[in-house]
Amino acid sequence: MAPGLLPAALPLCVCLLLASGSAQAGKLLVVPMDGSHWFTMRSVVEKLIHRGNEVVAVMPEVSWQLGQSLNFTVKTFSTSYTLEDLDRIFNFFVDTQWKTPEQSTYSLAMGSSKAFFDITFSRCRSLFNDKKLVEYLKETSFDAVFLDPFDVCGLVVSKYFSLPSVVFTRGVFCYYFEDGLQCPSPLSYVPRFFSMSSDALSFMERVRNHLFYLEEHLFCPYIFQTALEVACEILPSPVTIGDLFSQISIWLLRTDFVLDYPRPVMPNMIFIGGINCHQRKPLPKVCCVSFSTLRKTLLWALRKNPY
Repeated sequence: MAPGLLPAALPLCVCLLLASGSAQAGKLLVVPMDGSHWFTMRSVVEKLIHRGNEVVAVMPEVSWQLGQSLNFTVKTFSTSYTLEDLDRIFNFFVDTQWKTPEQSTYSLAMGSSKAFFDITFSRCRSLFNDKKLVEYLKETSFDAVFLDPFDVCGLVVSKYFSLPSVVFTRGVFCYYFEDGLQCPSPLSYVPRFFSMSSDALSFMERVRNHLFYLEEHLFCPYIFQTALEVACEILPSPVTIGDLFSQISIWLLRTDFVLDYPRPVMPNMIFIGGINCHQRKPLPKVCCVSFSTLRKTLLWALRKNPY
């Protein structure tokens, strides 16, 4: 399929994947993530509705962008924090990142990000504390869950109600991405998230890449500690974060090999990079910036802000 046709065809592909029959629309439960994550996801959800699918979204009452001018069913739940709490923690996180950007899994686990992760992960506890909402979701026959995995709650919802899940994301910064997919990620040429290396690794860069991978195994469980505690409270039996990521049926990845290095892929990985881009006017025939320079700039920007 031509790259230009992919964004237009994606909603149809999702409809076909989620529909219960060749001529039937699906019933979809959406568990979104707040902020910029929601902008692109919302456009896909609206396309699914336009094609006849029934959508129900569960959202916290306290949010920045969720719940604004929506034309589908929304079920809300109260949270243990206020909008002022959310703004304060996020502003502290952003200010700290501007001054001293976190450049390792260790700093991500021990720095200003931890408080933001904890308040984000706590939403799932609030959702399942709403017994009326949980009973409604249990009685409604959904075909699948469409979710953003950043706050892990969609994965918990999927497992709790035994529903297939479709993930919509740029990626996961810890090793749970490869483990959940059961996809090889050779450290000899696939650079880790914080390594800032290319795929042409020298011997010392490969050693460094292994150290970054080891660091992920040491500190990623600490980053997701609150999420795991909430999941174990909700689910009938103990789980690991790896268990939650391994149940995902389809990964819709908002990236493209133009913006990344070669790596193994699995059949349930569907690349939809550019779906959030709208063509305004064609590019000029002559461009003064070389492709290699543009690619390096894009890679730097994505590593600084991967989501």
